[in-house]
Amino acid sequence: MNVEKQYVDLYKQYESVLHAYAPEVMNAPRAQALAHFRLLGFPSLKNENYRYTDVAQAFAPDYGLNLNRVSIPVHPEDVFRCDVPHLSTSLYFVVNDLFYTYGVSKTPLPQGVYVGGMHGFAERYPDVASRYYGKAAAVAQDAVTALNTLFAQDGFVLYVPQGVKVERPVQLVNIFRSNVNLMANRRILVILEPGAEARLLVCDHSVDDVRFLGTQVMEIFAGKGALFDYYDLEESSILTTRFSSVHVEQAAMSNVLVNGITLNNGLTRNNYHIRLHGEGAEATLCGLAIQDRQQHVDTYTHIAHIAPRCGSNELFKNVLNDRATGVFNGRILVEKGAEKTRAYQTNRNLCTSREVRMYSRPQLEIYADDVKCSHGMSTGQLDEQALFYMRARGLSYEDARMMLSVAFTSEVLEHVRLDVLKDRLLRLVEKRFRGELARCGTCRVCG
Repeated sequence: MNVEKQYVDLYKQYESVLHAYAPEVMNAPRAQALAHFRLLGFPSLKNENYRYTDVAQAFAPDYGLNLNRVSIPVHPEDVFRCDVPHLSTSLYFVVNDLFYTYGVSKTPLPQGVYVGGMHGFAERYPDVASRYYGKAAAVAQDAVTALNTLFAQDGFVLYVPQGVKVERPVQLVNIFRSNVNLMANRRILVILEPGAEARLLVCDHSVDDVRFLGTQVMEIFAGKGALFDYYDLEESSILTTRFSSVHVEQAAMSNVLVNGITLNNGLTRNNYHIRLHGEGAEATLCGLAIQDRQQHVDTYTHIAHIAPRCGSNELFKNVLNDRATGVFNGRILVEKGAEKTRAYQTNRNLCTSREVRMYSRPQLEIYADDVKCSHGMSTGQLDEQALFYMRARGLSYEDARMMLSVAFTSEVLEHVRLDVLKDRLLRLVEKRFRGELARCGTCRVCG
């Protein structure tokens, strides 16, 4: 069966419905996305960047899509208290792929700041929306991004005008909720104008015991001197498949931190694309995945140094148990003219059973002189001498193993620039290694 054909046929059948329930800014690129989706097709296992993740197989099942925007009977503001304790956030929700308008945060925002759905943003700032939407995530290069662009009807937007600082972190809770197998296509657009500052925490949850397939495309634009932190916490189910692509465009002197943590999942593919356009830009890209059973996490990163005197620091760690599979494929590109570049890439993996599989391919591609670049990878097991030393001092084997595993992950958590969030994530990681339900806090789902 041609997997792509079922989506092409679905789009043709419901094209008018898709357009009717989406703002024009999201409808404009659909024709181009369709053409590129047909041309590209889902990447096969022969594709070097997808050797260990069968994309076509993931999209082959017949998932339902909520194209008519039927309201889901859920009240997340009453049920999902997922804000991290003692971390005061402006809280928002997306249910499947629909921005939840009934429980919009009452937290006051600085003058000119917009936080909310794509529909409202397109109405309030039509010129800004058309200037940025779809400009970082190129449909010509990735079939899943093209598919997402083809079917997405709503999105979440964070817009901060020039020189404005948003003190309170913004938190978005993505909720999968359905009584049938469901596919959702989400968009997130973050725009920080020159000198703006903001922080965003996104938490992903799957509630019901059905199969979910999610595609998410996130575009981040950091203007000159802007400061932005993005934390992504995946806490879904073994029945959830997620394809996520984060695209970052950085101007001169901007500083962006991206930190993605997977505590529970089924199959996950994370793509990170960062482009440093302006001199003096700084990017920090981190990731942590804790996997067991037959969980699968595939990470692809591409950091392009285009301007001189920019810096990037990349760190990804995986802890694998049972029959889990991990993949890291990272590439740093230093283009001609990007002198004085500082770029560092590290991948560390801890395998705690003989049945796990970890594949790693760090890469450097340098076309400029006078640069400081390095990349490294290591994959190993728990230190038996350290385990013996800790057990000799009264710790059980399980506690000693848990403490060593937590210590292994701490370097990624140290890059969290919110102390309260860092402390909470450390406790979640400890619970995860103890085999407890790794939930994020105070709601019925997460309690």
